[in-house]
Amino acid sequence: MNVGFPANGRKICSDVLEQILFNQLPPMIENNLIYANLTDAQKEELENVYQLTCNQQAIRQYIQDNDLAAFVANGSVLPRVSGASDLPMEDAVEFKSPEDLEIAIDVPFGAPVKGMKIPLGVTLIVGGGYHGKSTLLKALERGVYNHIAKDGREYVLARKDAMKVRAEDGRAVHNEDISMFIQNLPNKKSTVSFTTEDASGSTSQAANVAEALESGSQLLLMDEDTSATNFMVRDELMAEVVSKDAEPIIPFIARIQPLYKDKDVSTILVAGSSGAYFDQADLILQMDQYEPKNITQFAKDKAREYPMGELLEYAAPQDLPERILKKNPSLETDRIKVKTNGLDGVSIAKELIDTRYLEQLTDPEQLAAIGKMIVYAQKQLPNENRTLNEMADELEKLMDEQGLKVFGKGSMARPRRQELLGVINRWRSAKFDQKENKQ
Repeated sequence: MNVGFPANGRKICSDVLEQILFNQLPPMIENNLIYANLTDAQKEELENVYQLTCNQQAIRQYIQDNDLAAFVANGSVLPRVSGASDLPMEDAVEFKSPEDLEIAIDVPFGAPVKGMKIPLGVTLIVGGGYHGKSTLLKALERGVYNHIAKDGREYVLARKDAMKVRAEDGRAVHNEDISMFIQNLPNKKSTVSFTTEDASGSTSQAANVAEALESGSQLLLMDEDTSATNFMVRDELMAEVVSKDAEPIIPFIARIQPLYKDKDVSTILVAGSSGAYFDQADLILQMDQYEPKNITQFAKDKAREYPMGELLEYAAPQDLPERILKKNPSLETDRIKVKTNGLDGVSIAKELIDTRYLEQLTDPEQLAAIGKMIVYAQKQLPNENRTLNEMADELEKLMDEQGLKVFGKGSMARPRRQELLGVINRWRSAKFDQKENKQ
C-alpha cells in the first residue's frame, strides 16, 4: 500500500494528512486486513485465491516430476484484449488439447485439471498467420508466473526457468562465449570471449542463448518473427552458393537437438515460413483457428523428402565458461539513485539500461528491485572470484531470508534470476572476466 502525502507546493498539508492517517487508514485496515472482520463474500474470495494457488503449485510439481516443459489447461483463454492489456479477449476460442496430448492432473481442490502436456525436448508450433501461434507462445512466456482468477490463463504453466530468446540488434555483449553459434569471423575477432557495443541480429541472439544457459534456463522459447533469419536456419541452395567455410554462423537448427540431448535444454519454437525444423522437432503442433493439432507424424513424413544432410554437421558445442562481474567504479559513491522507466529500462547512477527486450518482465517494481540488487551486490558482495550464478544464489538467499527490504527502501517486486542476470548483461559499463575458458 502506498499513501501519498497531500502537499501544497513544497509543504505537506498536515490537516489533510492527519485525516488520512488517523481517520481513513484505520477503518480500511480493520475492514480489509483482519480476517475476522471480513464479510462472508470476502472470506469466500480469499479462500478461492488460496485454493487456486494450491492447485497451481500442484500442477507445477507435476510438470517437474513428469519431465514436462509446460501444461495448457482446456478452457484457457489465451488471446488478450490488445497488446497493451492483460485482460482476456471476450468471445475468444477456448483452448482444447489434442486427444493424444491430453492429460488430467490431480489437484488439492476440485476435479482433476485436464489439458495439453508439452514434453521436454524440441516442440515446434506452426500454422497460418493469425491462427494463434504467437499467442500460445506468449501465454507460455507468462506461464513462469501464476495468474489470478478470471485471467483466462490460470492453468497455463511453464517451467519457472523458461526464457524467451530473441534477436536484439544494437545491444552490448560482454566477454561472452558465443562460439557455439559463431566461429571464424573474418576480422579474427574471438567468439570464445566476444565483446561488442553494437551486436548484430545474429550475434545478439547467440549471446542471448548463451546467457539464458548461463542463468540456468533449461527451456528456451523462440518466435521466428523476432529472430534473426541467418541465426535460425540455412538452406541447401545458400550452402551451395556460400560454402560452410565462408560462413561464420552455425545456425540454431544445427544446435537445437544437441542442446537437448547433451545439455538437457528444451526448446519451444514458433515457425510459420520454413519447414526446416520439422525433422529436428520431437513434437509438432499446428494452430488452426486457435485450436492445436498434433501433426508430428504427418510433418515428419513430409520432411523426409527434404533431407538437411550435411547442413547439420558441426562439431559438438563445448561447455560455456562461467563469468565474473567486476566492480564498477561508477558505484563507489555513497548515494546511488535507481530509477525505472516502465518496463523499458532502469537507470543506475544515471546510466540507463535498456530492458525492452526482456519480454518476461511484468512489473516495473521488478526492475526497481533489480537495480537495487545490482547496487547491493557491487557494494556488499565484492568477492572478485564470485561467478554471476554464485552472486545470484546469494541474492536469492537474502530475499528468501530477509525479503526485498534488505536491498533498500521503496516499492519492489521479486524478479527471477533470468531477468536479474539479463539486466546485468545489458549494463553497458559492466566489466566481466571469464573464470574458466574450457576451449
